[in-house]
Amino acid sequence: MFNSPSDPTYPAFPVLAILGAVVALVPLPWHFQAWNAGTCLFMIWTSIACLNLAINSIVWSNNVLNTAPVWCDISSRIVVAAGVALPAASLCIQRRLYNIASIKSVSITHAEKRKGMIVDIAIGVGIPLLQIVFQYIVSGHRFDIFEGIGCSPYTYITPLAYPFALLWPLVISLISACYCALTLRAFLQRRAQFNAYLASNTSLTANRYFRLMGIASFEIVCTLPISAYGLYLNATAAPTNPWISWEDTHFQYWVVRQYPAALWRTDLDTVISFEMSRWLAPFCAMVFFGFFGFAQEARSSYRKAFLWVRNLPPCRRLFPEQKPKGTLSIEKATGWHSKRDEDVLPVYSVHTSRPAPSASLPSSALSDDGLSVSDTPFPGYEKFPETPSTAHSDAYDDDHDVHVSGPHAV
Repeated sequence: MFNSPSDPTYPAFPVLAILGAVVALVPLPWHFQAWNAGTCLFMIWTSIACLNLAINSIVWSNNVLNTAPVWCDISSRIVVAAGVALPAASLCIQRRLYNIASIKSVSITHAEKRKGMIVDIAIGVGIPLLQIVFQYIVSGHRFDIFEGIGCSPYTYITPLAYPFALLWPLVISLISACYCALTLRAFLQRRAQFNAYLASNTSLTANRYFRLMGIASFEIVCTLPISAYGLYLNATAAPTNPWISWEDTHFQYWVVRQYPAALWRTDLDTVISFEMSRWLAPFCAMVFFGFFGFAQEARSSYRKAFLWVRNLPPCRRLFPEQKPKGTLSIEKATGWHSKRDEDVLPVYSVHTSRPAPSASLPSSALSDDGLSVSDTPFPGYEKFPETPSTAHSDAYDDDHDVHVSGPHAV
């Protein structure tokens, strides 16, 4: 199982893909509360893409059998949608950052926020769904199965394939790059308004703003060369067929082609195309978690989650709550105390008798403050309240009524 000849990296890819699907959703709650629709879409699409690729890699790690045709129908459409969903979500992020950097008013109304969120959802969800429809127009047959990769969509290369299927990731990434340049320009020109907006906005800080800019720019840097290289391969690896009709393009549509690893891995261009496209989603998930998984709000959420788990009945014995150092617990008058307290605090007791003062001391033994040597405390000496019959009873006030003895009594 762990030595798959079809994939030299197996099981590294499915493990990292599943891990990416989980960690990509960790920062989702606080971005959802901040109305960051583009960021939430980026996390959701990245998680879906990682999970889909991981399942395919596990199921078809050593075979090309068409054992799950319905799943392949769904999985191949997810591959098509995710190919443009990540650039579209990055475009939503860049668009929001540009609107913040070029803002003319410090305050934004609730209606404006809702309008911006609707536009982001239309871009981040509408474009991927539209891409699935366009892909069906130029899809030559149902899907392909590659050993070690899994289900993959097939595009019949015609002139219509470029505007309907192949150009979308590259075009969206170029638009995002333009927004990124405009954002930097607006930030440098309107720094005062930008700082005022961040000061009045509790859901967006300067650190989060620049982290969003970093992850969006990183996605552009990754998507542009990959989409450009894929476009180059499609234009040069095979000739472009003329578009004749719908029936000609979809002739024998229900055919499923299967490619063993020993066959498709002999073509270097195909190997590079597959490996670059499938490793992009887990890589983006890890980078996104690196940007937002260790932020202050993330650490606070981790602490709250840990405390919630620790307070569950099965976990209370594993993670006992410890008292802060330097605190003392006052026990009841019954004298009960725990064994742990005996190891920490000394036990004090009240004595009912005291030694009689020595009468043989000369008057020169008195100290400057009028107290005799017998009144001076020393180690092991316990001092007790004076009685009305003693000679020094007038020299003590009411604060000396009760004295307790301990390791060093005073």
